[in-house]
Amino acid sequence: MISFLDLKKINEPYEAAFQEKLKSVLHNGWYILGKETETFEKAFAKYCNAEYCIGVGNGLDALTLIFKAYIQLGKLRKGDEVIVPANTYIASILAILQADLVPVLVEPKLETYTLNPDLISEKITSKTKAILAVHLYGQLAEMDQINAIARENNLLIIEDAAQSHGAGKSLKFKVESQKTRNNNLQSAVAYSFYPGKNLGALGDGGAITTNDPKLAKVLFSLRNYGSEKKYYNEFIGVNSRLDELQAAFLNLKLPNLDLDNDKRRVIAKRYLAEIKNDKIILPVWDLSKNHVFHLFVVRTRNREDLQEYLVRNNIQTVIHYPIPPHQQHAFPNWNQLSFPITEKIHDEVLSLPMSPVLTDSEVDFIVEILNKY
Repeated sequence: MISFLDLKKINEPYEAAFQEKLKSVLHNGWYILGKETETFEKAFAKYCNAEYCIGVGNGLDALTLIFKAYIQLGKLRKGDEVIVPANTYIASILAILQADLVPVLVEPKLETYTLNPDLISEKITSKTKAILAVHLYGQLAEMDQINAIARENNLLIIEDAAQSHGAGKSLKFKVESQKTRNNNLQSAVAYSFYPGKNLGALGDGGAITTNDPKLAKVLFSLRNYGSEKKYYNEFIGVNSRLDELQAAFLNLKLPNLDLDNDKRRVIAKRYLAEIKNDKIILPVWDLSKNHVFHLFVVRTRNREDLQEYLVRNNIQTVIHYPIPPHQQHAFPNWNQLSFPITEKIHDEVLSLPMSPVLTDSEVDFIVEILNKY
């Protein structure tokens, strides 16, 4: 069976170094907010072309804390509206709600799965104060247009980059117009280091990057009980800190992220060029955005049949995601809403195996089997 994602194989090259880091952290005796976390925060900020990186417990906390920090700074108020893609993973919406803000769902583009800028303006009201752009599956949203809309309407831009570590830079497929990695970091960007991400820890982890010193100061406090100095609390904070051990592991893996992303691009380029089956709709790869292919997502009208066919041929796939947010039981007030493009995406998408350890022969086999479907 070709695994959808073989985490054991991905982490095997680091095993000896992980063991050494574990011993080092154990012997150091400092397990929370120590040198490993500080080292990773500096390294990841540099990698993202950002001034600040704040390590937190997970990607959901990263998003939630950004919103809460803007509330503390007076740039948002509880009850303000936030534009968000209707087809995002549920965490994007949960973060808005957990900060006592109001999500306003907007359809994506069918070809790219990312927020459709042409539909944003019609959803803006006097209560709209921010846009949450989600770089879904590893492709950057259309930030030039989204940023222009935000400037025109004086809106904050928050970016959900949980699936797009390193987007905006490529070692082999360079794009001259792309000068920054992921975005211009005009406000704040949230990352997840869940084990299956392009940069994955061995447990939960997350981070926020920003160039705003005031925002960073509040975030450093909020993640640690609202305290900048121990036992002195300026804000009602939370306990959400990237722990030393996960930071130590991430420090080992970060230097290889660009190379791993390029391996994903090579595989994606083969899929796009070699899969030739009119029953399978391929994604659109916008070279100007430097997709990092956290996932390679195709569409088909009879997904269950295709998935079963692939299993019979020893190819594992995953559906990202079977149920759109507005149809979840958690949101009964949204269940009667209609988002036809989002619903079509959630009914048809299927994620093919994609990882830096997928071999040429495995890709050959996957393409062959898909073309025979």
